[in-house]
Amino acid sequence: MKTALQQRLASEFPLDPDVLHLNHAGVGPWPQTTVDAITRFAEENLRRGSEHFQAWVQTETKLRGQLRALINAESSNEIALLKSTSEALSVVAYGIDWQLGDRILTFRQEFPSNRIVWESLQMRYGVEVVEIDLAAHEAPEAAIEEELERGARLVAVSAVQYADGLRIDLERIGQACRSAGALFSVDGIQHIGALPFDVRSIGADFVAADGHKWMLAPEGLALFYCRAELRAQLVLRQYGWHMVEAMGDFDAPRWEPAESGRRFESGSANNLGIHALSASVGLLLDAGVDAVGEAVLENSRYVVESLEAKGFEIVSDRSPERCSGIVTFRHRDVDSAALYRELQAAGVMCALRGGGVRFSPHFYTPRDVIDAAIDAASEAIRRLGG
Repeated sequence: MKTALQQRLASEFPLDPDVLHLNHAGVGPWPQTTVDAITRFAEENLRRGSEHFQAWVQTETKLRGQLRALINAESSNEIALLKSTSEALSVVAYGIDWQLGDRILTFRQEFPSNRIVWESLQMRYGVEVVEIDLAAHEAPEAAIEEELERGARLVAVSAVQYADGLRIDLERIGQACRSAGALFSVDGIQHIGALPFDVRSIGADFVAADGHKWMLAPEGLALFYCRAELRAQLVLRQYGWHMVEAMGDFDAPRWEPAESGRRFESGSANNLGIHALSASVGLLLDAGVDAVGEAVLENSRYVVESLEAKGFEIVSDRSPERCSGIVTFRHRDVDSAALYRELQAAGVMCALRGGGVRFSPHFYTPRDVIDAAIDAASEAIRRLGG
């Protein structure tokens, strides 16, 4: 049975009936609105070339405003459009003037994008990276607070953990960072587009999130938020025509970096990606971020209840304050890798993560798709002898 929101947007996601897509934590499908925007942009290039380049610039400006609204930033000037989450986090990591002995706090279980970039600083600058083991702490925020008492230059965590969907109390960590005088960087890729995200209430200094997961857009374009007071403090490592204040004055003998977040965008804009992400984020905003978040969490609850009814064990934390769009599960009698392979063969798009199989339906995902995927899991257990 579809919710009212799912019914209203059903035509936006006409996935083939043999595709049971439960992998938005990996790569999400594009809505029809986004495909239409890409098609129009491609057709325009085919027939008119760059005649409407100024209109493309207007779409870029519109996207900055949409992303500002999506994360409740104070200004569009705080938004930069970069290639990926990894690039955005690298802008932060290699923009800070590190001193020998500076400490970075993060979680051991972070996705490599939010782990390798900080670990790389150890070799170059002698920075100490403290990786807190989530498995050893019932309240990871308390572990961060405890480590902050020993001092830290920056705390870098994911809003939602990619492997098991653990949602972190960002407001608590943000408050602890402010009290300790530490910078706060958030990898928001598993949160933004799925659940409401308020950059001001959590007190983040930096936020990074690619658009190809819960924001329902193609790979290759990411949101980077940098708090206004910190923009000029990040050392620039990339330069080009697009990041200067007088961007259109090509003959100017002198230049300076843009005052806005554009200072982090060295080269030509990804106009195809901009048109696509604008359409996708526009869809989410039209649906309403609160309504989308409620539907995502309701789908997660339904997945948990349905899996448990079939005898599966839930790996993810089921506490209301910890739930997200990700549900990871396993079966006590069957190897998770074998179960994953069976599900893939049955057309269930999912992932092998966190010691189990990861399902990640979005707000629009119909219940019959979830039911079919769970039936496929049950059938796979039967075939595998569980």
